[in-house]
Amino acid sequence: MLAIVHPTPASAARPQLMPRSDITQVATLNTDAPRYVRPGKREKGEVPVYWFGRPSALPVIASRPGWVRVRLAQRPNGSTTWLRREDVKLTSTPYRIVIDLSSKHLKLYKNGRRVMSAPAGVGAPDDPTPIGKFFVAFRQGPPRPNNGYGPFILVTSAHSRRISNWEGSGDAVIGIHGPLGRDRAIGTWGARISHGCIRLHNRSLLRLRAVPPGTPVDVTR
Repeated sequence: MLAIVHPTPASAARPQLMPRSDITQVATLNTDAPRYVRPGKREKGEVPVYWFGRPSALPVIASRPGWVRVRLAQRPNGSTTWLRREDVKLTSTPYRIVIDLSSKHLKLYKNGRRVMSAPAGVGAPDDPTPIGKFFVAFRQGPPRPNNGYGPFILVTSAHSRRISNWEGSGDAVIGIHGPLGRDRAIGTWGARISHGCIRLHNRSLLRLRAVPPGTPVDVTR
């Protein structure tokens, strides 16, 4: 599990085709933006321009003239909303991360082709990694002391279904990070050893350095 830090003032696998869109649009908010249940119909609340002090960069899952539908980083898992096109800046990411819990491997795709498959430490039976469609919310440096988190952490939009407050952080967000001293357990086959986060060998984690916020993260059985 991951306590988010607020900011202060392996060899490549043989490429394989991925049976889905290979480019994802990403909407980065210009300001706190009103939420819409559908184009033109307001719903309660706003999407904050920052989440844990980082810009809200949200994958677009549908669009209409003047509107985009995006995934949200906030609970509950799977939340979406419509936003006005004028409230966001659109970019794109060629990456997609797929975490296969049955094989205990993380797979990285770029432009629709698999470029990495790495063994991973996934959630233990008592603290399972949530299944669903999520995304990379932001990247942060490791906590101090590092204690095995690796060179950086990819913070995702997934939240633990069992834990609501990890180490007093106010939430329990799933991250992708280093092995926390469990390299041997992860080995080449992966293992069910975490509180829901995804643990990688540091050499595998470094392969994710170019993955930007807004990149889809699909967690499958």
